[in-house]
Amino acid sequence: MILLRLFLTFLKIGSVAFGGGYVMIPLMRDECLTNGWLTEAELLDFIAVSESTPGPIAVNMATFVGSSQAGILGALVATLGVVLPSFCVILLVAAALRQLLRYRGVRAVLSGVRPVVVALILSTALTMFLSLTFGVGKIGDAPVFSLPGLSLFVFLCAIALLWRRLRRRPISPIFLILFSGLAGIVLFR
Repeated sequence: MILLRLFLTFLKIGSVAFGGGYVMIPLMRDECLTNGWLTEAELLDFIAVSESTPGPIAVNMATFVGSSQAGILGALVATLGVVLPSFCVILLVAAALRQLLRYRGVRAVLSGVRPVVVALILSTALTMFLSLTFGVGKIGDAPVFSLPGLSLFVFLCAIALLWRRLRRRPISPIFLILFSGLAGIVLFR
């Protein structure tokens, strides 16, 4: 039964989330918390690991959540569920892309979806920031200030800005991930 729930849940997420993996995070959060699969803290850990490992974040998240609920088979079923809609859509779109873009309605739909994608990504970033620095997971939670979390955030932003100013190019995200992982070991043991 859990395998079917995992597949259907991630199939639903993969079917309605346009704009990439970061857009899927709020949907995954809602589903994981509603189904009781993860706590807010576990979800943030899964997001951090998913961002740090190679591959699309949505696929990594689905794999990790499925694995936590039903082992290797759960990981496979959840991953298949989240990937299947995109795979089918890409096959269809690739076959008819030039013809579809000729229609003003198709171009209008794609233009309308872009701002929603940006809003979902910003919402996810704000939710993660509030949760990590102030312990606020949902409306009504009392903020609990996390000096190490906020200090690490400010320090990483300062490093990124300083690097960009001195080197005239952005710092590698890999360096920031490795540095923040080491800093997390020191600050949060």
